[in-house]
Amino acid sequence: MNFDIIIIGSGPGGYVAAIRAAQLGLKTAVIERSELGGICLNWGCIPTKALLKSAQVYNYASHAASYGLTIDGNIKANLPEIVERSRGVAAQMSKGVEFLFQKNGITHIKGTGKLTADKKVDVIDNDGVKSTYTSNNIILATGTRSKELPNLKQDGKKIIGYREAMTLKEKPESMVIVGSGAIGSEFAYFFQSIGTQVTLVEFLPNIIPLEDEESSKNLERVFKKMKMKVMTESAVTDVDTSEKISHIKISTKKGEVIIDAEIVLSAVGVTTNIENLGLENLNIKTEKGKIVVDDFYTTNVDGIYAIGDIVHGPALAHVASKEGIICVEKIAGKNPEIIDYNNIPSCTYTNPEVASVGMSEKVALEKAFEIRIGKFPFKASGKATSAGNTDGFVKIIIDAKTDYILGCSMVGDNVTEMISEIVLARKLGAKGKDLLDTVHPHPTMSEAVMEAIAASYGEAIHILN
Repeated sequence: MNFDIIIIGSGPGGYVAAIRAAQLGLKTAVIERSELGGICLNWGCIPTKALLKSAQVYNYASHAASYGLTIDGNIKANLPEIVERSRGVAAQMSKGVEFLFQKNGITHIKGTGKLTADKKVDVIDNDGVKSTYTSNNIILATGTRSKELPNLKQDGKKIIGYREAMTLKEKPESMVIVGSGAIGSEFAYFFQSIGTQVTLVEFLPNIIPLEDEESSKNLERVFKKMKMKVMTESAVTDVDTSEKISHIKISTKKGEVIIDAEIVLSAVGVTTNIENLGLENLNIKTEKGKIVVDDFYTTNVDGIYAIGDIVHGPALAHVASKEGIICVEKIAGKNPEIIDYNNIPSCTYTNPEVASVGMSEKVALEKAFEIRIGKFPFKASGKATSAGNTDGFVKIIIDAKTDYILGCSMVGDNVTEMISEIVLARKLGAKGKDLLDTVHPHPTMSEAVMEAIAASYGEAIHILN
């Protein structure tokens, strides 16, 4: 019952940390009360991408004539079958994690874990039986859940969170989505694509508010072209669910309006799962709902660590995974490099996709940088034109004094794959000229990176400078 490392939570932080620990020869156990892979793999990143792929295929089929193809008969979006496919993808990935645990000799302890005063872990299994486990190194990786607002209490039927949105049995005719971050915007795109009339409500002036303003405006134009209703600088103040159709009261710049919809999806953010972990038993320090850690994810209590969404930094799966690797490598006596949180890519998987890294134009100017901006629209891209989707652009922000890349924003097909070039360039300290002198294959979407940088020098070939 004693391990070198015990990890509570098996999301992309926990399971990656466990596998890396096992690779380093550490006897490892993971405590997980639900499916292996956590929310991301089972109820977030992976199954939502399966839903979005179905929506993309549906859109392609609906516009087959644009590609010179004729499809006889009506094309229908069968939501139960779309959901079944999505759940199958999630189950397959969860089984993959289970297989990796077995092959790496990782012990999976099923149940709910809680720290004790003497730095042990009590686990209550699904039958209510308690067991106790010990380790000199305990990593907390319990993630987050859907956030509830006081005036938007989720009932799982008419006011729902992301889990219910992924398993609806019938396609709603109408839906109000509150919050336009990655979760809200991705669901808005999915449901609008398959025929639901979506109203997207955002409190701030722009949708996907953490992105560059031009990216936000571009995606908003696409959404409106899809006939989606987008309401910015607006807030839901009340929802009347007493009738079959809910009545949603929304405060806007022009006054109060009421919109009727079958379902309200709350996508206003997440809340950390740090309750009932036993933090108080060891006086583990927290701040603003997150556990305080150092650069190697050690808490104020020796031997207790925390990673992922429950600590500082962006709540992203790839961040949690890297934090888990760094944490266990430090425990194992290695010398891992700490994360540069200013160089974390952000991705939204709508169609077009949105991706960014580093500073936006606004932030760079606020920090008093003298900047050059290069922008290349995909309407000038041969690959994008051939593919039939020219929405979007690549926008590069460069320090005019040093030629270093301060940031990049992208909107378009497959830009979530393209952003890694900029992440790597920034990590290696590459300058704009280095990327400009790097030959990019033709025809590709990635040529837009080279062209955007060329535009920042006034040297773009395929657009007017």
